[in-house]
Amino acid sequence: MLALALIRTCAAICFLILYGVLLGPFFILQAMLSGSVRILYPFCVGGAQIGLRIAGVTPRAEGLENIPRGVCLFVSNHVSNVDPPAIIGRIPGRVAFLAKRELFRIPLFGTAMRLGRFIPVHRADPAAARASVRLARRYMREGISYLIFAEGTRSLDGRLGEFKRGSFLLAIESGAPVVPITIVGTGRILPRGAFAVRPGIARIIFHPPVNASEYSPATRKDLADRVRSAIAGALPPEQQPAR
Repeated sequence: MLALALIRTCAAICFLILYGVLLGPFFILQAMLSGSVRILYPFCVGGAQIGLRIAGVTPRAEGLENIPRGVCLFVSNHVSNVDPPAIIGRIPGRVAFLAKRELFRIPLFGTAMRLGRFIPVHRADPAAARASVRLARRYMREGISYLIFAEGTRSLDGRLGEFKRGSFLLAIESGAPVVPITIVGTGRILPRGAFAVRPGIARIIFHPPVNASEYSPATRKDLADRVRSAIAGALPPEQQPAR
C-alpha cells in the first residue's frame, strides 16, 4: 500500500510540475496583461484538484448552504498540507489565503499567488505579520474572501490548538461574516512530516456563519472562542482540544 501511495504521490507531483511549467506562464502573462485573475484562478485551483485526484484524495464538502453571499473570512483547523487545496477547491467563487512566505519564493507558483492576492506571512516577525493582516483587510474591502488557519501552523499532534486572535480583526474591521470550517481525514491522508499521500476522503464541513459585526477589537477573543468551538464540535475525539 505504501509503495502504491508513493507512486501516486510522485505522479501527482510530476503532473503539477508539468502543468505549471508548460501552461502556467501563459495564464500568468494573461493575468498580468489584463489585470484580472478571472482565468488564472480556475486554472490554478483546477490543477490542484486534479493533483489531489491523482494522489487518491477525494474532498467532500458538507454545509455549502451555510456560505453567505459576498466577502467572507473562512477559518479552519489545520493538520495537513492537503488542507489548503482540499478546502479552496470546495469554496464557491474566489478565495485567497495567508500563507508562509517561503511558498512565494517558488518560481511561477509564487507569482500566481501574488496575482491572486494571496499574502505572505512572516510568522517570526510580529510587525510583518500585522502588516500582512492590514493588507488582507484592504483586499477584503475590495471584495476578496480569505481562508485562514487560525492556529498559525499545522497541529503537532492532530488536536485543535489555540487560535491566534489577531487574524479575527480581519472580520471585525471589514465587517465580513466568519465561516468556521472543520476538515477531517487529512491527518491520516498526509500526516505532518510524511511524504506519501495516502488515498482517502477529506471531509470539509462548513458551519453556519458568525456575525463579526457583533464584536469589537476588544472582544475578538470571544469571537475566536466561538469560532473555535464550532470547529471543535465536528472533530472526532482524537482531534478534540487537549483542554
